[in-house]
Amino acid sequence: MAKKEKKKKEKVIYYDDNSTIADMSCVTRDGKKRPPQQPKMQSSFGEKWKTYWNAVKMMVVPMCAVLIGLIVLYLFLMLISGNLV
Repeated sequence: MAKKEKKKKEKVIYYDDNSTIADMSCVTRDGKKRPPQQPKMQSSFGEKWKTYWNAVKMMVVPMCAVLIGLIVLYLFLMLISGNLV
């Protein structure tokens, strides 16, 4: 039996800077390459907590408004159906 030759996948090359499409981190809008960036510092737990809490604080009022609206709708439907007496 003849051995089957494995077909190699063709590597996709981006035509501007000769890198793959998946790695576009060094390309700018004008087509020039920028130098590789320094690795980002890991954020501390305190910074993550502050970010989380700020996001939650923004959503407290809308969440309460939706809950109040659902409660009012539920009470209205119970009143109409006659089960809330």
